[in-house]
Amino acid sequence: MTNKILSVFIDESGDFGPYDSHAPYYLVSMVLHDQSISLSENIANFDRHLTNLGYPDHAIHTGPLIRQESIYSHDLTSERKRLFLALFHFARNLNFHYICIKIRKNECRDAITMTSKLTRKLSNVIQQNEKLWNQFHQVTIYYDNGQIELTKILTSVFHLLYTHVDFRKVKPIDYKLFQIADLICTLELLAEKAENHSFSNSEKNFFGNVRDFKKNYLKPIRQKRL
Repeated sequence: MTNKILSVFIDESGDFGPYDSHAPYYLVSMVLHDQSISLSENIANFDRHLTNLGYPDHAIHTGPLIRQESIYSHDLTSERKRLFLALFHFARNLNFHYICIKIRKNECRDAITMTSKLTRKLSNVIQQNEKLWNQFHQVTIYYDNGQIELTKILTSVFHLLYTHVDFRKVKPIDYKLFQIADLICTLELLAEKAENHSFSNSEKNFFGNVRDFKKNYLKPIRQKRL
């Protein structure tokens, strides 16, 4: 019998530094995909779409795209929206689930408290979905090792809960599901900002009002949330 492998693509938003009112949350998104389900046709169509938009061999970074930063600083709003929608609809059409863990940094007095809270939340959410995880013979974790604190938490939690765990360092350009983990981090962060009525001007310009954001983007993507 062929071993069933669960791929887990992980991205984060925020850091382990002290609380900052401009960045009050720390989020970790985990995109879960059964490797027996082929995504090759979806990926080929997505790559063709990006090429047609003028972005061949491009890894989409959702936050800078929305804020018109970094490589997108000279792109028109209409161009950035087309690129965002390409990734969003690509994600909607894929067969995966996701988990997103959120930490309010003002509830953590220091990095040790934050590490403890994040470790506990990660362990709890995995154990709550134990039936899903136990369907697989192996779990492969894909992370870019962007933050050493998160890397340590991931390795300790997963090695404690599962025997057959493999960790792989990734580059966003190489894995489309890693880009979707980035997209989910951004959308779930925006969901918090929407609840607090704290959309920035660039976010309002990109999505319109909070109602439109929730209806058109958050609600559809949350259908894949565990």
